[in-house]
Amino acid sequence: MKSKMKKLNDFEWLLGKENRDKMKVDAKIIANDLVLEALENDAIAQLTNVACLPGVISPVVGLPDMHYGYGLPMGAVSAFDAEDGIISAGLCGFDINCGINSILTSLKAEDVQPLLQELIPALFQAIPCGVGAKGKLRLTPEQLEEVLVRGVNWAVDNGYGVKEDVPRIEENGCMEGANPVKVSDMAKKRGRPQLGTLGAGNHFLEIQKITDVLDEATAKEWGLFKGQVLIMLHCGSRGFGHQVATDYLKQQEIAAKKYNIWLPDRQLVCAPANSQEGQDFFSAMKCAVNYSFTNRLVMTQWIRETFERVFGKSWKELGMNTLYGLCHNVVKLEEHTVEGKRKKVYVHRKGATRSFPGDVVLIAGSMGTSSYICKGAAASLEKSFGSACHGAGRVMSRATAIRSFRGNEVKSELAERGIVAQSTSPKVLAEESPDAYKDVEAVVDSIEGAGIATRVVRLEPMGVVKG
Repeated sequence: MKSKMKKLNDFEWLLGKENRDKMKVDAKIIANDLVLEALENDAIAQLTNVACLPGVISPVVGLPDMHYGYGLPMGAVSAFDAEDGIISAGLCGFDINCGINSILTSLKAEDVQPLLQELIPALFQAIPCGVGAKGKLRLTPEQLEEVLVRGVNWAVDNGYGVKEDVPRIEENGCMEGANPVKVSDMAKKRGRPQLGTLGAGNHFLEIQKITDVLDEATAKEWGLFKGQVLIMLHCGSRGFGHQVATDYLKQQEIAAKKYNIWLPDRQLVCAPANSQEGQDFFSAMKCAVNYSFTNRLVMTQWIRETFERVFGKSWKELGMNTLYGLCHNVVKLEEHTVEGKRKKVYVHRKGATRSFPGDVVLIAGSMGTSSYICKGAAASLEKSFGSACHGAGRVMSRATAIRSFRGNEVKSELAERGIVAQSTSPKVLAEESPDAYKDVEAVVDSIEGAGIATRVVRLEPMGVVKG
């Protein structure tokens, strides 16, 4: 597949639809030479599969964190005509609205470093972590339904977050049109005990410091300065979202046959966008999106309360306001310019984050490498349907990482660099070893070089909590 790609410039590569039978549109990859070399041929082939689906809009985009995934690579964007296209649970991903909250503080690195050995265990105790972890909240069925419909508004009304958080979250923390009737009882059963939990895998809570300010004007506007401490919280919709995705993958498998949709890969099951099956998933997905936004805000408040205990000041005195919160596994109905005309399309972002002009864009590294806060650029609208990468992206599967690394050794190596890490088990640190991920510097260089987003500040980890 790589040999068939045409180099458009140093950061963009085109795989034309003429290179494969049944491709309706081109595929495009955003990558510099270093990133491109690391891309799997199987992941590139998955992009071409998506380019065969009904109503797909050119191009299907692979971002520099792209790696092989379920049906579609993680780190990819695809858009479909709102009338003639499809909606796909697989193209959204299992962890619906997996995303990031970035939390400001007025603290400097030198204020926090001496207290890290106290702060990280305190956060580990305050934020339930791990596979199947249950939270401190016990929602009634009625409360859960309110979360699914109202999102973070439920959290604020119940003391988890404040109203000032709401406009600093994508969609104001609530996608309109969520319908709990479209969600299974099993999903609701799994969701009730897990609100306010971090989960496992690549989910994390990280204390970070700004090492470099790369856009002084924007940094000042957003309240960012060199040496400042921020918190990055990365998690999703937990078992609730996973069950919603699982339920609708089964339903859309039936729908694809019903509507005679040819699938190059059975994992790309889907339904026509304007069908009952398509819209049912869209409504249920919004419930999971709202659950996830709420999940992160509940934990944000517990993080604030933990800082209060450790530093002996109120979280407001510590300047712990939300910088921004966003999602990166989602389907959205948006309006984009297609062939010179404004058109409504269903944009599927899987392992991809919104990057509209002027937006805050949060790109996570691994627990031993830098992360970036960027600003969306105008070219993203034409090049990637207003999307950027969400992180560094894996170069090694979890199973391979566990065979290759030892969690205790990873922890010791991080400690030698002054990074305090705590997890539910050593295996988690092994599978999330920094060496299991791409070079985040090359990934962000690709995004900036392609004109999709520009770097505002660079952050390095000080301490991390993993599930």
